[in-house]
Amino acid sequence: MSKEQSSQSARSSLDTIKLVASLAVLILSLAGYYTFDQMHAVVRVLGVVAGAAVAVFIFYQTTIGRSWFQYLSHAKREVRQVVWPTRPETIQMTLIVFVVVILMGIFLWLVDMFFLWAVKLLTGQGG
Repeated sequence: MSKEQSSQSARSSLDTIKLVASLAVLILSLAGYYTFDQMHAVVRVLGVVAGAAVAVFIFYQTTIGRSWFQYLSHAKREVRQVVWPTRPETIQMTLIVFVVVILMGIFLWLVDMFFLWAVKLLTGQGG
């Protein structure tokens, strides 16, 4: 086995240990929340938040964690590049959606009434 393969294998096993540790810290902080139910709720919530922060920190130290955080930063950058509609455009599109929904509701009601009339006529139940 070459030196590079052995270092990747060691890095992979270390990443696995870090991932398990991260998950364990998160589970332990959640278990602590329910175990210490006699403590004040604020203290328990702060314990869970602190445990989650430690778990995220440990997760970030792994290769998978870095790639996820890099993906999130790229996604954030893409969101900033989106051209968002102005307030008048948003209001105009909302009104168009309301009008179309009302018109489709009326159309579907008329179609339903037609089929009701047709079924009554075909079955002989209509007057």
